[in-house]
Amino acid sequence: VGPVLSKYGVSAFRGGVHKMRTDCESFQGQGSSILKDLLEFKKAYKLPLVVEITDIRNIESYVEVVDLFQVGSRNMYNYPLLTELGRLKLPVLLKRAFSATLQEWICAAQYVEKQSNPNVILCERGIRTFELALRNTLDLGAVAWLKAETDYPVLVDPSHATGRSDLVLPLSLAAKAVGADGVMVEFHPRPDQALS
Repeated sequence: VGPVLSKYGVSAFRGGVHKMRTDCESFQGQGSSILKDLLEFKKAYKLPLVVEITDIRNIESYVEVVDLFQVGSRNMYNYPLLTELGRLKLPVLLKRAFSATLQEWICAAQYVEKQSNPNVILCERGIRTFELALRNTLDLGAVAWLKAETDYPVLVDPSHATGRSDLVLPLSLAAKAVGADGVMVEFHPRPDQALS
């Protein structure tokens, strides 16, 4: 996997230690035991490691391994977690909550910044609308607005937004067209065998 990521110019990789899921019966991640493997992968391929943090109690065990903390959409409103991450000074990738307004999203980012940590990256991952054809509705208008009205780096997650691999490329190109600074893409060398 590492050589493939390097070949395509991947600048960081995200390891799913814990996955927040609405359905408690679905895959929840492999837990903290996978951190050792992620650290070996990080060292072998010299790629920064992004890990989603779901619980403030996990920060201490992750901080020695992680280069960037991801706060998922379900934790965008977890202000104690955002405040604690702000104290660390490590970059924070903040995903937009399902139904968050742009102002609410910016306010969440400010909880990190208030602790003198300016290293916040916003990630548009799709919002909940009435549309049922796709997993979520990717709000590229929000990306264009954020780039015009704020100084935040903005990523787009087309994999999460649609849940369809065939739409990742066109939506990645559209994200670039509206000014996104990059994309976060789900990857597996054998998608049919992926746990998630």
